[in-house]
Amino acid sequence: MTKRKGFTLIELLVVISIIGILASIVLVGLGGARKKAKDARITADLSQVRAIAELINSDKESYASTCASDDSLNENAPSPYGAQLRTVENDIAEQQGGTLHMSCQAADNDYCIAARLVTDTSKYYCIDSTGQAGTTTTDPCTTASSTCGI
Repeated sequence: MTKRKGFTLIELLVVISIIGILASIVLVGLGGARKKAKDARITADLSQVRAIAELINSDKESYASTCASDDSLNENAPSPYGAQLRTVENDIAEQQGGTLHMSCQAADNDYCIAARLVTDTSKYYCIDSTGQAGTTTTDPCTTASSTCGI
């Protein structure tokens, strides 16, 4: 009897194809995890905005300077809040693929802010001055007195 000294070409090809199939399954699973991670960043960013809005209200006795007139966060809010809001808004836009999908409405006593999620672009994460926060199927922030309706 002679001893085999290696693998045949068929055996090597079978092993390589099995590894390729397993790698493709893992990569598909990671795509969904990446989108969920982006959604988690968006919700964390909006939680930061909530804290900043309360600080602005504490300092200025108004939420009005939280949002800009173009439906975005107010980068020109009093120092240091404007820089913080700009950083948060840029991160939300980055998570959303580079284009910001957000609504921001604020007045003296109220605010409502929502950002579109990545895993399901028909859903928004919303925060408002009543303390509500959560996912909605439509953008509820049409006015500053709007609530998330959760």
